[in-house]
Amino acid sequence: MDVAIFSAKPHDRQFLSAANAGRHRLAFIEARLSEETVRFAGGAACVCAFVNDQVTAPVIRELAAAGTRLIALRSAGFNHVDLTAAESAGLAVGRVPAYSPHAVAEHAVALILTLNRNIHRAFNRVREGNFALDGLLGFDLCGKTVGVVGTGLIGRTFAGIMRGFGCRVIAFDPFPSEACTAMGVTYVPLDELFATADIISLQCPLTPETHHLIDDEAIAKMKRGVMIVNTSRGAVVDASAVIRGLKSGAIGALGLDVYEEEADLFFEDLSQTAIQDDVFARLLTFPNVVITGHQAFFTREALNGIACTTIANITAFEETGSVVHPVLPPRG
Repeated sequence: MDVAIFSAKPHDRQFLSAANAGRHRLAFIEARLSEETVRFAGGAACVCAFVNDQVTAPVIRELAAAGTRLIALRSAGFNHVDLTAAESAGLAVGRVPAYSPHAVAEHAVALILTLNRNIHRAFNRVREGNFALDGLLGFDLCGKTVGVVGTGLIGRTFAGIMRGFGCRVIAFDPFPSEACTAMGVTYVPLDELFATADIISLQCPLTPETHHLIDDEAIAKMKRGVMIVNTSRGAVVDASAVIRGLKSGAIGALGLDVYEEEADLFFEDLSQTAIQDDVFARLLTFPNVVITGHQAFFTREALNGIACTTIANITAFEETGSVVHPVLPPRG
């Protein structure tokens, strides 16, 4: 099949080409998929999209009119795709439901350790010859209560790591995991998790129910000085609300690998320009905030898994007309 791969970076070319092994004809397009760039697909039977591509109804209609039959997502999330429009246009949608849960879970832990022990601040101090310890005080993770919101593969992996640190782990998920319970995780109502946890890690998908889950009301229920880490989806957190929480001291530390308006920021080198997003710029001013640019998934193992599953979806569709991991529109 002819495959147009949007938002293509050097690592996409490397891993997708290796997984493809010459089976399909891959065209790597650096531009993000949008109404302005959809013409670059050139009528390819398959369009491969990433998390910040805009797979909207107008884009889908234009793809279908040009002959595209498959949208292959190289991500687990699919909230950026108009699934109803895809079904109406007769386009199949496939995704990568899991790759390396360890990649994202371990990155969440890295954010926690960095914030707790002020590694980011210590690194800069030492490079400037400042070896003072004032302002770098942390706490033992052992014995602390960690709340996990969402216990899918990543959440379960994260919970296991934190149990290894000696933490008490509590969790909220509409569908509790027996594996989590077996490792000693206690499921509690969400409000109890907010009120009890010293550290809150978000590992949930973006749905109407989780949109701005962390808002002013939620923050008011939390322990003062709570640490919040988000490696799930940006819109789970109301950025303006957490800024207010940071200013008041209600939030003691914040680690983000995702951001609601990240599409115009992440995955690009903007070091020679001024950041136009005032909310994001304000977040960067806090010494107790660490932000990474959606890199939690970025390990060799995860990229290999994403590439292999993406190619498997494309190959299955070519051979059978169905993908291995379909995404269907919600049924009312």
